[in-house]
Amino acid sequence: MALAVTGCGSDDDDSTTTSASTGTTAAATATVNDAAVALLPAEVKSKGTLTVAADASYPPNEFFDKDGKTIIGLDPDLAQALGTALGLKMEVKNAGFDGIIAGLASGKYDLGMSSFTDNKEREKVVNFVTYLSAGTSFFVNAQKNPAITDLASLCGYKVAVEKGTVQLDDATAQSKKCGSKKLTVLPYPDQNGANQALASGRADVSMADSPVADYQVKLSNGQLKLAGTPYGTAPYGIAIPKNLDITKALQAALKGLITDGTYQKILDKWGLEKSAAIADPVINGAQD
Repeated sequence: MALAVTGCGSDDDDSTTTSASTGTTAAATATVNDAAVALLPAEVKSKGTLTVAADASYPPNEFFDKDGKTIIGLDPDLAQALGTALGLKMEVKNAGFDGIIAGLASGKYDLGMSSFTDNKEREKVVNFVTYLSAGTSFFVNAQKNPAITDLASLCGYKVAVEKGTVQLDDATAQSKKCGSKKLTVLPYPDQNGANQALASGRADVSMADSPVADYQVKLSNGQLKLAGTPYGTAPYGIAIPKNLDITKALQAALKGLITDGTYQKILDKWGLEKSAAIADPVINGAQD
C-alpha cells in the first residue's frame, strides 16, 4: 500500500491561493496587540493585507486540507494569529519552497512562513524572526529497514529530499565524502514527492525537519519508521524582505502570542513536542 500523503493540490508556484481555516482554532484566541501595531510602518497599515508564501507539502507545518485548496497547519495558524495581533489580514499562498526567498526579494510575497531554517546564507537575502526550534530526522521504509544512524551512514543508499532545503544541502555535502560507496541524492520539488519515492522503493531513506518526519511516520500505518537520531537543531524563522520594515512588529506580536498562550495552543494542536517551543523570538538568530 502506498504512503498516504497529505495534500493533493498542484505543486506549481502560486497554484493555489488560500487562507488557513478560520473556524474554532487555537489561532482564533489571538487579540490585537496595540504595542506591536504601533511598530508597523504606515504603508503596511494602509495596505491591510500581507501575502504569506508557504509550500503546502510539509505536514503538519503547512499542507492542503482535504479539499485540496485550503492551506492548513502550524505556519498558517500562526500567520493568522500574527495577523490578528497586528490588525492585518494574512493571505496564505502556495509556492514552491525553493522559489520563496527569491519571491520575497523580488516583492512577489511579503512574508515566507514555510519551515525555513534561519541560517547565515539565507540572512544575506532576507531577515528572519525566529519562532520554533527543530532538527532533521531520517525516516525509512520499515520493510527494507536500512541501517541509517547518521549522515555518514547514508553512503551506499538513495536519499529523497525536497529541493531548496538544508536536508538537500546536507545530503549533497555527505555524498562528496562517500567515495566508492556512492550516495545517490534524489531531489524532488516538494516533500510529497520525496515521501512517495520512499514509499515506492525508489529511495531508501528520506530526511525532513523532525516535526514533519514524525508526522509522516504516524500517517504511514507502520509502513515507515524513524531511523537514527535527529541532528542539527536550529531555529525556524519567518522570512521577511530586507526592504520591508516589519521585523520588530512581528517580533513584538509573536512575544505577545507566547505570553498569552496562543502560541503554545497552536503547537499543541499540531502535535509538536514541547522542546520545539521557544520562549524569546529574536531577529536573525542564525547559529551558522
